[in-house]
Amino acid sequence: MTTINIYYGGRGLIDDPSIYVMDKLTTVFDELNVNVKRYNLYEDKHGISVLPKTLKEADAVIITASVEWFGIGGLLQQFLDACWLYGDKDAIRKLYMLPVVLSTTYGEKEAYQTLTKAWEILGGTPCDGICAYVSSSVDFETNNDYGMLIEKKAENFYRTFTKKMVTFPSSSNAVVETSQAVKPMTLTPQESEELSMYVSDDNYVKRQKEDIEELTQLFKNLMDDDTDTSTSDKDTELDTASLFANILNKNGDDDKYIHAFRTHFNPIPDTAISFALNISDQNQTLVLDMDNSKLNCYYGEKPDATATLKANHIVIDRIISGEITLQEAFMTGSVTAKGNFNILKSFDRIFNF
Repeated sequence: MTTINIYYGGRGLIDDPSIYVMDKLTTVFDELNVNVKRYNLYEDKHGISVLPKTLKEADAVIITASVEWFGIGGLLQQFLDACWLYGDKDAIRKLYMLPVVLSTTYGEKEAYQTLTKAWEILGGTPCDGICAYVSSSVDFETNNDYGMLIEKKAENFYRTFTKKMVTFPSSSNAVVETSQAVKPMTLTPQESEELSMYVSDDNYVKRQKEDIEELTQLFKNLMDDDTDTSTSDKDTELDTASLFANILNKNGDDDKYIHAFRTHFNPIPDTAISFALNISDQNQTLVLDMDNSKLNCYYGEKPDATATLKANHIVIDRIISGEITLQEAFMTGSVTAKGNFNILKSFDRIFNF
């Protein structure tokens, strides 16, 4: 069944003439056996970032703007931004869009042009839409001539997108390929949709901010420690290289690594911590579980480890060769960590190779 998605960027006010136009369009499409889905952006402001994925379910779209004083409004702009950042450009390229803009003050033509140009830049095909100034919503809704015009627009739009009528090319379409060619990071449509879900998740964003603050404090403490660097501090950098050397050596005997950590174990009194060292491209995790003077070293899983380190073998090779230390790799993002970041610098003191 043919589906049309309507994205409404107004505030949902009772006297908003845009609502009347959308209802009128929906009635016509119902008669044409077209399924209409309406998305009111004001109802789920935090979910706007994930709305572009709904475009893949539609055969055509209608974007409705209600101009109350200037421009298309913030919510509709957020939706168009999300389409540019996270939308599937291949899916958008196949979609015809009917712009609907009604103004109760001034600026309907400017807003109409904004929607048309934005959809062209996204790669889609804008059609001849509805653009009007409404001084009185009552007079507008009771005018039979206006009602017939809306019905004609709906019928013409239906013919256009069902028959896939060809339109003249626009220079705005070239912006998509030009802009995407210089992007520093290329994402698949699926990855873009996943990214949009993270962006719309307030709890996820909050956790990321908290992690950044914790890392900032950790780096500050590390910089303070560097001002008092001694020979013993430099020696601890070698501990990390030895650690990863043991993990990486898959051709050797696993007991050799465990023996190395037990031999070079330098316990800290009244300390019970654990590390899980994960080699991302080798599916191998070495667990170092310390309880005062006791060390339990084995290959396996430990979900409740105090800290979990993760790196690929290339980074570990650099650490082994002395090109970079574990702390340097962590601070540059080559090594990732989860858990209590404050204990990472204690690792070098615990294992003294």
